[in-house]
Amino acid sequence: MSDTQLPLSVVTLIQLALMEDVGPGDVTSRYFVPEDATSSARIFAKEDGVTAGIEVAAEVFRQVDGLLSVRVAKDDSEPFGKGDTLLQIAGPTRSILTAERTALNFLQRLCGVATQTRRYVETVKPHATKILDTRKTTPGWRWLEKHAVACGGGTNHRMGLYDMAMVKDNHLLADDAQADLQAAIDAVKKDHPNMRVELEADTLDQVKRFLELRGLDVILLDNMSTATMREAVEMVKGKVELEASGGVTLERIAEIAATGVDYISSGALTHSVRSVDLSLELSGA
Repeated sequence: MSDTQLPLSVVTLIQLALMEDVGPGDVTSRYFVPEDATSSARIFAKEDGVTAGIEVAAEVFRQVDGLLSVRVAKDDSEPFGKGDTLLQIAGPTRSILTAERTALNFLQRLCGVATQTRRYVETVKPHATKILDTRKTTPGWRWLEKHAVACGGGTNHRMGLYDMAMVKDNHLLADDAQADLQAAIDAVKKDHPNMRVELEADTLDQVKRFLELRGLDVILLDNMSTATMREAVEMVKGKVELEASGGVTLERIAEIAATGVDYISSGALTHSVRSVDLSLELSGA
């Protein structure tokens, strides 16, 4: 990300985060750190991980003080080990300390997402199955967290409700008549020729019915056992893509990938990930 311009929404999010933390001013630094003091600092890892959000952290320091010099030591997607430096900063000490926590909050969280995703991706090898994220993201952080998933080697699912038609059980409660489904798919493809359509199936009977639909791109196998997934793969025979979801854990994904599904999606990549342990170390100028 160090050579990528941040979206305006992310720049605005950084501004909001700084307003939340700094407010009218950093009282501690103002009264306990000399105004003319300068320092160098580094953000370093206290455990192994995968880098994500490095330019976000750099932007935090730049927004706090344009006089700060910021150098990226680890680019997004790069792995790092315990003790490695991710970011180097130099300039007014007050400004470094003011930006410290906000920068770390962004970077620790996003590295956590990338690191967890990398574990999932490595676990499904040598299968061709791709690891997908979901919309179970922190409000306001979707672009960031999906970027972090990509840094970890995962594949982004739809960004929102606007770029893919994904029909789940609640959508079908009103009327699941096959004719209505076909008419709806036809309408989507007419208005949005390149938009993908995915239907959620809870049973093999549903999978069989959905295979009769024209224009369907993906069937989501929801909360199925691995044995049932294998049956679904045999039934579909590559006519549409298959996504496994529900009950997905790191311990189970290799078994799921071995069934032959095309995708495995997991909300755990973003909704319950542990932040990576990073710290800022300050030294004299």
